[in-house]
Amino acid sequence: MPVILAIESSCDDTSAAICADGVILSNVIANQTIHQAYGGVVPELASRVHQQNIVPAVQQALLAAKVSKNDVTAVAFTRGPGLLGSLLVGVSFAKAFALAKNLPLIEVNHMQAHVLAHFIGDPKPSFPFLCLTVSGGHTQIVLVKDYFDMQVIGQTTDDAAGEAMDKTSKILGLPYPGGPLIDKHARSGNPDAYKFPEPQIPGFDFSFSGLKTSILYFIQNNVKLNPNFIEENLNDICASVEKRIATILLNKLKRAADEYGIKDIALAGGVSANTGLRESLLAMGNKNGWNCFIPKLEYCTDNAAMIAIAGYHKYLKGEFVGQDVAPLARMPL
Repeated sequence: MPVILAIESSCDDTSAAICADGVILSNVIANQTIHQAYGGVVPELASRVHQQNIVPAVQQALLAAKVSKNDVTAVAFTRGPGLLGSLLVGVSFAKAFALAKNLPLIEVNHMQAHVLAHFIGDPKPSFPFLCLTVSGGHTQIVLVKDYFDMQVIGQTTDDAAGEAMDKTSKILGLPYPGGPLIDKHARSGNPDAYKFPEPQIPGFDFSFSGLKTSILYFIQNNVKLNPNFIEENLNDICASVEKRIATILLNKLKRAADEYGIKDIALAGGVSANTGLRESLLAMGNKNGWNCFIPKLEYCTDNAAMIAIAGYHKYLKGEFVGQDVAPLARMPL
C-alpha cells in the first residue's frame, strides 16, 4: 500500500499531507500572515516563512495521519508553477526527505493538482470533463481527458479572475487577503445594483484587465461625487463585481460545454471557494442538465492533499523523477 508524503509550497501557504492507497489521511496548511502589512504576497518573505513552517507542517501531518516517517513510501511535491523561492523550499525539503529515506520522488504540476482535487472523494467526474480552474494567478478552461491528459482550451489573455477580485478589494480599501472579504460583503449586497462591462474576447479565452479599469474609474468617479460612496454601498459594489466576474467565467464555460458536448463540469482553484461563483455554477448546471463538481473548501485553495492525490496516480504509473529535479516558476499544463 503506497503511503505518500506530499508537499505544497507554490505561493504563501505551506502544506503537507499524507495519502495512503489513495485516501487522504491528513492535510495540514500553515498560512502566512506577514503579507497583510504589504497588501499582497512578498516573494522573499514568503520563502523565508516557508523555511520556518515546513518541518512543523510535515510533523503535524504525520501525527494527524498516525503515520511514521518510516511508513512513507514516496514523496510528492509541487514543482511548479509558482514563486521560485517558495517552490525551492518545498522541492529542497522533498528531495532531502526522499534522499535520507531512499524513497522515490514524484513531481506534480500545481494546476493539474487543482483539477485532480476532484478525485480526493466522491462524487467524482467522469472522463472527459471540463474544469474551470480559477485562482489569483490562473484562469483556464481545461478539457480533462484522463488523469494527466489535459488540454487548456481557454485561458486569460492578461489578468486572472482572482487578481481582479484582489485588485477590487484594494480599490475599496479592504485588507489583504481581499477575495474572502469581497465574498463576505457580497452576501449582503444586491448583485444587480451596478453594471460592469463584459469583455468581448473571441473563443474561450478571458480578459480581466479592462474590467479592473472600469471598476477603478467607477469608484473614483462616484467618490468624487460622494466621499462616503464606498462605505455606504460596499455590499452592493462587492455583489455587483462578484456577479460580473462569475458571468464572464460561466458564459465562456457554457459555450465550451455546448461545443464539446460535455455534461460533467468541474470547478477548481482558489476562487472556486467563492460563494457566488459556486452558487452560479450550480444554477447554470441545473438549467443545462450538467453534473457539477465542486471541491470541499479545504481543497479549493492551495493544499497538499491535491498534490498527494496527483502523486498517488503518478505513483501507480511509476512516474518518478531524480534528485536533479529543479523547481519551475512557469510550468505548462
